[in-house]
Amino acid sequence: MSRPDLNLLVTLDVLLAEGSVARAARRLRLSPSAMSRALARLRETTGDPLLVRAGRGLVPTPRALELRERVGQLVQDGEAALRPAAQPSLQELVRTFTLRTSEGFVETFGPELIARVGREAPGVRLRFVQKPDKDSTPLRDGMVDLETGVVGDTMSPEVRAQALFQDRFIGVVRPAHPLGQGEITPTRYAHGQHIYVSRRGLDRGPIDEALATLGLERNIATIVGGFSTALALARASDLIATVPERHTDGLRTGMVSFPLPVVVPELTISLLWHPRLDADPVHRWLRGCVRDACTEQLARSSPEG
Repeated sequence: MSRPDLNLLVTLDVLLAEGSVARAARRLRLSPSAMSRALARLRETTGDPLLVRAGRGLVPTPRALELRERVGQLVQDGEAALRPAAQPSLQELVRTFTLRTSEGFVETFGPELIARVGREAPGVRLRFVQKPDKDSTPLRDGMVDLETGVVGDTMSPEVRAQALFQDRFIGVVRPAHPLGQGEITPTRYAHGQHIYVSRRGLDRGPIDEALATLGLERNIATIVGGFSTALALARASDLIATVPERHTDGLRTGMVSFPLPVVVPELTISLLWHPRLDADPVHRWLRGCVRDACTEQLARSSPEG
């Protein structure tokens, strides 16, 4: 059986509403002859004359009367389906979003983000999950709505990314640590006992490469999988943690932070999502909330703020 031309639904809806080929033609911006041909196709498709002459006008057949309300609703539903999605009422929205973030992001930016979302959409709940790797599969499969992190070589090319802020590595020690006073030279820094942070268990990175150009090597006492763990160890010992500054602002309270005595490239922390959610108005709103929360928190924590 051949598939019917669904464009005829719009023509039929207008014909039944106007009850006139001429008026229907004007409404659809067609010539009377083109509308007459369309009516002929409708009669052939439905097996019913639909509109028959009665004096100088046309009257609907019983089949046309039966179809009029159904066709009108179908056309309205079709037009609604093809319109851009409208912004829903955030006050009435009930939805849970899953955000996959690195350690430190929730502690630093979570309070502002949760408060902002709560004010604008009380029925929205945020679920934060840890980010053990840079695999894009959870974004692609819909298990995660948003991610934050550094765009790496293993990131799927289809993933959308928008920069949130620049970050840099700093050293962090407990208040009574020897590095808490005096000039921190590359030699003093390298000769301390260090905590290396690596989700993949590596024991060397850009900081070690920068020290190697000066003929220095860090003494790595332990390797951990996250920044909050590194800071907890440094807070309770003479170990040195090297962590992103802005990313861990909420975790370093009461500790001594210092710029690294070697040049290390800055990090760009980005917001990541799958392109299928690009145009979703609620997802766009959530992305805006994350961006605004980061901006507000960083403004408050900056020296100028």
